[in-house]
Amino acid sequence: MPELPEVETTRRGVAPWLEGRSIERLEVREPRLRWPIPEDLPERIQGLQIRSLQRCAKYLLMPLVDSQQPESSQGLIWHLGMSGSLRLVPASEPWKKHDHLQLTPAPLPSETQAPLCLRYHDPRRFGFLLHYTGDPLLHPRLEKLGPEPLSDAFTPELLYQRSRQRKIPVKAFIMDSAQVVGVGNIYATEALFRAGIDPRRAAGRISLARYAELVRLIKIILAAAIEQGGTTLRDFVGGDGKPGYFAQQLDAYGRAGQPCHKCSAALQETRIGQRSSVFCPQCQR
Repeated sequence: MPELPEVETTRRGVAPWLEGRSIERLEVREPRLRWPIPEDLPERIQGLQIRSLQRCAKYLLMPLVDSQQPESSQGLIWHLGMSGSLRLVPASEPWKKHDHLQLTPAPLPSETQAPLCLRYHDPRRFGFLLHYTGDPLLHPRLEKLGPEPLSDAFTPELLYQRSRQRKIPVKAFIMDSAQVVGVGNIYATEALFRAGIDPRRAAGRISLARYAELVRLIKIILAAAIEQGGTTLRDFVGGDGKPGYFAQQLDAYGRAGQPCHKCSAALQETRIGQRSSVFCPQCQR
């Protein structure tokens, strides 16, 4: 599943090509995504201007401006699901088997060639495109989300206070989007490994000092992954159609049975919250 760095990589890749342009048309080849695309959505957003492309957790927000009603607030919420990707393509490029949507922006007055189109590809169709009105942060998909992990609102004190008396594994705790958004399986595994914390340990038994180190490492790892284009996953590509490269630096995720980079002990694998979790039995306590 594309995680926060992959979504941010996509946003950075496609935003400069879209922001400030009007929507010429939205073509829907397959409306049966996680939630069906309304038949009238292409008509409702045609001609609206793309104000910006923002990220909230693993969601991409596309605020739209209606020149007839400039004070109204509306836009689109994109989610890539388990296997989705957004990429920029020429309108003439043939559609792939699992290409479902294409947003075509209008050219700017100074341009002589048609701009690139934004095409959504999703083999499993777990992603979605929703239209919102009003404040997007009050949308049911977003209103209960925790703080962004790279923001000042994500602190050791926050995790420590929220974890008191909690018996769930610390890995499941930091992957809970109500506590902090965007710390998915790969990055939770890596942060806990580098912090020396056993992912099975109860969240309520982690000290403030250890949460301070964990928060510090989560921020470092996510920032590094964003700068290097996300993690190379089978299904993920960035907005330019290329995979990320952060997977070259993974210490734990996907390395079960291989030697620990710290102590050479064999890494072990277990399941926490229906997800695979790799850890070192010697280094993580």
